[in-house]
Order: sequence, then structure tokens, then C-alpha cells
Amino acid sequence: MPEKKCDIGVIGLGVMGRNLALNIADHGFAVAGYDLDREKVDSLENERKTTHTIRSAADIKQFVGLLERPRAVLLMVPAGKPVDAVIESLLPHLAFDDLIIDAGNSNFQDTNRREQSVMHKGLRYLGTGISGGEKGARNGPSIMPGGSRPGYERVKPILEAAAAKVNGAPCVAYLGPGAAGHYVKMVHNGIEYGIMQLIAETYDFMKRGMGLTNVQLHEIYAEWNRQELNSYLMEITARIFQKKDERTGDDLVDRILDCADQKGTGMWTACDALNIQEPIPTIDIAVQMRNLSMRKEQRRAGSGMLSGPSTQFSGDADRWVQRLGRALGAAVIITYGQGMAQLLNASESYGYGLDLSVVARIWRGGCIIRSALLDTIMAAFQKTPDLPNLLLDAELGGRVTERQSDLRHIIETAAGWGIPIPGFMVSLAYFDAYRSARLPANLIQAQRDYFGAHTYKRIDSEDVIHTQWQ
Repeated sequence: MPEKKCDIGVIGLGVMGRNLALNIADHGFAVAGYDLDREKVDSLENERKTTHTIRSAADIKQFVGLLERPRAVLLMVPAGKPVDAVIESLLPHLAFDDLIIDAGNSNFQDTNRREQSVMHKGLRYLGTGISGGEKGARNGPSIMPGGSRPGYERVKPILEAAAAKVNGAPCVAYLGPGAAGHYVKMVHNGIEYGIMQLIAETYDFMKRGMGLTNVQLHEIYAEWNRQELNSYLMEITARIFQKKDERTGDDLVDRILDCADQKGTGMWTACDALNIQEPIPTIDIAVQMRNLSMRKEQRRAGSGMLSGPSTQFSGDADRWVQRLGRALGAAVIITYGQGMAQLLNASESYGYGLDLSVVARIWRGGCIIRSALLDTIMAAFQKTPDLPNLLLDAELGGRVTERQSDLRHIIETAAGWGIPIPGFMVSLAYFDAYRSARLPANLIQAQRDYFGAHTYKRIDSEDVIHTQWQ
């Protein structure tokens, strides 16, 4: 008898694609895999010895032939030209109503273009963000689909089965039309950049400023993870300080070059925030500090030529650590607040119709920024769906207000020591600006009108005015 056709196909059998295919197969769905690398195809084929719902193909036509109609093909390939190349190779073999799912970190503008292109050919398209890394792909990621609603409904049982679960609820939901899914994933990564920068700044404050050991740092981050700051990023940070270098026996973290790379999603988040005029300074500075970290030779030169204050720590270390943790908690809320405000703005600007309580819900499991805080964020948007900023939620805004003295004290101390903590600094500046009923932008408007006749509005009328200043 002929074998049953597969429920879904996966193109791209690298770490993420292979693990996602195995995850789907574990839940009883038949999966076909294809890759240009024959070794990866053969490796997946070997899984048939234990997983009979896995099949693989050596060429694209054979791969498409393994799929049940209407077909669903999930792409797990690097963003950019590789996605276009795979779609181009697929199109001759697909038919009306077939579904393409781009599950990579594609730029949302590319997703818009691709969706329009394949729709004209009678196909359906889902731009789908997936977060959780290698482990998440295998055991349950957070999945953020957007695009064709009928296309999503067709693969909904597969995605819900493969997704992470929190209290039995799958961390996946249809987010909206067009590139809504990839936009949400992009901002997810922007928030990730911001929180990672903040955690790195606490490390620098405690290591370089307070002189704490890696053993002490492990204990501090592990303790923070047991408390209000509980999150995946805090969990792995604690573990990092325990890892030994196999070459030298030293703590591995001390052998890693201080140059942080990036793949573009944080930069895309910052760029589109500028485009839609949404201020996200904590995320912005996180991107820029990665750029500055890559200027290693210049920083070496600067360390020899430019002087600054010397660090002289004294006092109760436990009290300082407690204050730093409270400051971090405030800055993390501000970072989530900036990201969620960008999503709300983008939803209105691009017509996504995002439900931010749903976004928070599916980020609670599987993804890199999962944290205990997301339960409170979800509740805030359930209570006030159009909440413009988390700082305006009584619970979350109250937490930041209560911790502002910790933020100010940590920033003041770091500045006195000459230790850069720009993520904390801009987070506090954002908070102070957001709570200011009046900002000095009136002077900027006067300057703009003075040199460029750009006009301004008065506080006592809606008239648009230009003044002859000289």
C-alpha cells in the first residue's frame, strides 16, 4: 500500500529545522524534510528507524510529492536571499491554495513583499516568528504566525501541538494579517537585546565595580532567578558563571572576547521605531553598545589615552546587590514597556490588529524573553487592551516608581566609578521624560522656526505660527 502523504514539509534541516521537524513528528504528524545538503537529508532519514512519521527527499520535486494537498511547506532557512531562492525553487511545483510558512527571522518588509507575490499565484503565506533556540525548537518554542488566516487555521493543530505549553495553553496564536507575525518576533528580539544589555551592565557593576567573584555572581543571579526577576535569561546567566573552559580550566566567561555580534533583528526594531516615531531608547542603546563593543582596537587605544575615575567600592555588598536587583527590575519593566508600545503603534500604523495580551501570553513559554513578569503584563492588557504604555498600569508603573531611587543611586554610583551603564541611564531618562507634563521641546520648536521657518503651535491655540525672530 502507498504510504500516507505527509501533513507538513520542512525545508532547511539545520539545527532549528531538524529539531522542529522531530518535534512535530513526536506529536503524531507526518513530516517530510528537504535540504540542499544531502548529509542533512540522510541524517533525518535515519530518524525513520525510531520515528516512522518522518520522511525525507533528495530533490525539491520529490519533496513536494510527499505532501498532502493542499500542501503546507515550512521554511527554516536564513533570512534574506535564501528565502527568496527557496520560494523560487518551490513555485513550479506548488498549486492553488498551497501554503508557504516562512519560519525564519525575516525582515517584516520582505514578508510583505513575498506574501503579495505568492498571493498573486493563488498561494497562501504565513510569516511566522519562532523563538526558543535549538532546545525550544525540539521541545516547544513560542510561535508567532501572521498572514493568511485560512492558512493558519489549516496548520493550527500542528503548531499548537509543537508549541511550548504554559498551564496547558499552547504558546502560539494567530496575530494578524500581513507581516504581523514577523513584526512581533522582531520586537521580541529588540526587547531581548535591551534586557541582555541591562543584565550585562549589572555584571560589569558587580565584577568591575564591586570586585565580586564569578562564584558570587552565579549565586546572585541564581537568587534573582528565584525571585521577582525569574526569567530564562536570568537562568542561563547564572549557569554561565559556573562553566569552566576546557582548554585552560578558567571560568569560560573570562576567556570570551568582549565583542557582541548581532544578526539584525535588534537593528530592524530600532529602525522601524524611528520610522513610526516610537521612542525605544533602551533597545536603541543596546544595539549601539553592541556596535561599540565591536570597536575593540579603538577601545584598547582609548583605555591607554583617556583617563577616568578609579573604582573604590566600600559598604555592605548585600545591600548594594539588593538595590541593583531592584533597579534591574524597574529597567526591565521599562524595556518591555517600550517594546509593547512599539507593537501598539505598529499595529495601528500597519493594520495588524494586535491583541497585546495574546502577545504577552504566547511569550510566557518557549521564547528567549519568557519571564514571570509576562503574567503581570498579560493581565495589564487584559484589563486595558489599548494601554499605551506599561508605565500607565497601576501595578507595573507603581513598581517602577517605587524603585526609581534604586535606579538613581545605581546610576549615580556607576558614573562616579566611570563604569558605563547606558541601558540603566536611558531607562531612567525615559521614565523621567514620560512622567514630565512639560518637556523643553518648546525651545527646540523655537530654534527650528528661527533658522528654518518650520513653524510652531502655541499653548493657548491650535494656530500654526511662524515668527520673524530678528
